[in-house]
Amino acid sequence: MRESFFVFVEHEENLIRLYLCISENKAIKNYLVALRQSNNFSPGFTDEEAMTIYLYGIMHQLGTVKAIHKHARWYLKSWFPRLPSYQAFNNRLNLVCQAFGLLSSEIMQQASVRFDSCNENVLDSMPIVVAGRVRSGTARVAPGVCNKGYCASKRLYYYGLKLHLCGFVNPGTMPMPEVCWFSSAEENDLTNARPWLERFYNRKIYADKIYCDAPLNERLIKEQNTTLITPVKKKIGQLELDAADRLFSTAVSRIRQPIESLFNWLNEKTFIQNATKVRSEKGLWTHVWGRMAAALCILAFEFNP
Repeated sequence: MRESFFVFVEHEENLIRLYLCISENKAIKNYLVALRQSNNFSPGFTDEEAMTIYLYGIMHQLGTVKAIHKHARWYLKSWFPRLPSYQAFNNRLNLVCQAFGLLSSEIMQQASVRFDSCNENVLDSMPIVVAGRVRSGTARVAPGVCNKGYCASKRLYYYGLKLHLCGFVNPGTMPMPEVCWFSSAEENDLTNARPWLERFYNRKIYADKIYCDAPLNERLIKEQNTTLITPVKKKIGQLELDAADRLFSTAVSRIRQPIESLFNWLNEKTFIQNATKVRSEKGLWTHVWGRMAAALCILAFEFNP
């Protein structure tokens, strides 16, 4: 009984901390004011409350908006007495979907200050599946941002997005995300990463073979003192790498491995990869940015759901 009481108190503290993290964020405040543009807008149930409930539900591994709303109705009613219906709650989340992206960016910027002395990064991508193998050719959800693609590491044809993430190397544990972005499933990882790589100076960035591009690497070294380090690709007709290249590729892969662990952890904690319940473009942005924000809250602020 005593142990249950302390768990309950800790959960309440996390709920309060999460609400303050959202409501005191200047970027989110400005966004919500601009979004509403009305002096008469003073709802009993606020956008900040909706965001808090959603992130809190994700952090407790509730997989859908409906499950999160049901949990709030049963267990958080004393905190949010004016919780609206599920439909109204879902519409409110979709309306403020970009606020989750702002929160994610703010958290990553704060992390960049903590890792200011780190000059090593890892870069990779993972699929966000809106429709799986069977429906990948016929799905039409969010056609402006999604399309059909192939994930070689999972041997998976799917319809959806890609999450691209570049994080600080954090020896002994998962990398801390510095920047992340999304692209359609069919876009080439290297092509999509080029404009983002131009932001990095004085870095070593470890990445997969798909990012191997000698002219790009030469330019990054010359203009930005940044080196893009990838495993060695076989030349045309080459059956296997020589011993030195194999050792180098193995060393690079070992440094890169923690970002795979981060993706696995991210999916395990937030179910971000599974967006098959999404039915609109705004719903998709709520899903991906909301789950990214929840994961960053756990990583950066040591929330203990």
